[in-house]
Amino acid sequence: MTLSRRRLLGAAQAAALAVPPLAGCGGGGGAPSPSPAPPPAPAPPPASPPNFLIFVTDDQRFDTLSCAGHPVVRTPVIDALAARGTRFSQAYVTTPICAASRASLITGLNERTHQFTFGSPPLATRWAQTSYPARLRAAGWRTALIGKFDVGLPEGQRAVLFDHFDEILQNPAFKDLPDGRRVHETDLCAERAIAWLESLPPGQRFSLDVHFNAPHAEYTDVQTLYPWPPSTNGLYEDVAIPLPRLADPAVYEALPAFLKTSLNRDQFFWCCDDPAKYQRTMRSHFRMISGIDAAVGRVLAALERLGRAQDTVVVVMSDNGYYLGERGLAGKWSHFEESVRIPWIVADPRRPAALRGRVETTTAALNVDLAPTLLDLAGLPPTPGTQGRSLVPALDGRTDAGRAEDFLCEHLWPHPSIPRWEGVRSRRWVYARYLDVAPAFEFLHDLQSDPDQLVNLAGRPEHAAVLTERRARCDALIAEAVAARGA
Repeated sequence: MTLSRRRLLGAAQAAALAVPPLAGCGGGGGAPSPSPAPPPAPAPPPASPPNFLIFVTDDQRFDTLSCAGHPVVRTPVIDALAARGTRFSQAYVTTPICAASRASLITGLNERTHQFTFGSPPLATRWAQTSYPARLRAAGWRTALIGKFDVGLPEGQRAVLFDHFDEILQNPAFKDLPDGRRVHETDLCAERAIAWLESLPPGQRFSLDVHFNAPHAEYTDVQTLYPWPPSTNGLYEDVAIPLPRLADPAVYEALPAFLKTSLNRDQFFWCCDDPAKYQRTMRSHFRMISGIDAAVGRVLAALERLGRAQDTVVVVMSDNGYYLGERGLAGKWSHFEESVRIPWIVADPRRPAALRGRVETTTAALNVDLAPTLLDLAGLPPTPGTQGRSLVPALDGRTDAGRAEDFLCEHLWPHPSIPRWEGVRSRRWVYARYLDVAPAFEFLHDLQSDPDQLVNLAGRPEHAAVLTERRARCDALIAEAVAARGA
């Protein structure tokens, strides 16, 4: 199969970043393969605190990278980061929506604790001041955010987090600039990130967040839906996009009525109800992802040119997952795998070769883990009360340490077409209860026998004991999260 313009795009990205063989890019769509055995004696952590370059995409699910086994999407630059870093194949968000998840990214707190989402008051000052940008800035890092933020802050607090703040909003995707150019927001994020890096004094430690709006849909134009950057024009044009998994109408019909009439179902008709429309919109969505990949390559090339690549930890992740027609749904918000599971790669050039190119399949990496991981890498103590934990042990090749068997997940934004829910997820069990119906509607899935979450065991007598225990565990985690708010 030949991709239109694949050679051109590949050459451009290869020029942006010379990469080793993709040793850590094994499949990620099915059952996880065992992680490589860690070295017997991992090297001690590097003594010099690093810089940080954090790329966050929007609405990108876990398997839409070629290094995660996707049959169509091509992401050679991000694949190369995975080849010299660690890819967490079991990465999740605790709330699958932009605003709440991004507040969790910077604070290390669950939505239930930080209480920020769309329509809520700004993030509390105490959480803003203990966020990772604020703490890094206070410790001497120059901090910047370029692109999408989506977290409301109290007046005066933005300057506590960021020395430089350049918010680039989504709609429209193409920006008309004062110099007469018309630039896609993905390319504009990369352009301004490079300019900021070039402005830094030599040797200045930095933490740069580059938050793309892509591949989020542009809701104001449902005909185009996924406007891609010009660098990916024609890409995937001659590719037949495979139908989504779980596309059997019986999967949709088995859903409860409140999910069948939710925004997840409404958005299905924007992209996926017609074969020709599905092919068109999926090509557009995948072009947006490849456009991000090319933009990341340009920023990394600038980092190399400026002599900062060898002391900069690079992170690539998303703020939530995304349905692409599975289960008869589109969008995010609900509790199934496609909505909550994300890509996550950490590349630390200071770590020994034996620890690079790994696919970590045993550690559950959560969005709330980003803040404590960055602070740990920076040599700073953890923020008291954080609900995330550092992933540095996993980066060092050690097995999951410090996390309980399960974690709280939830979606609490009041919206007439998005049912609220709360639940708890473990390696084996997924429990979720939807709150906007009476009585609350419960799901119980056994990931061991049903990894696709097709069978709801909540009403089966033989699973009553598990249901009771998972329900109680959910209640306990919620109580802990509420207590963590403090005064």
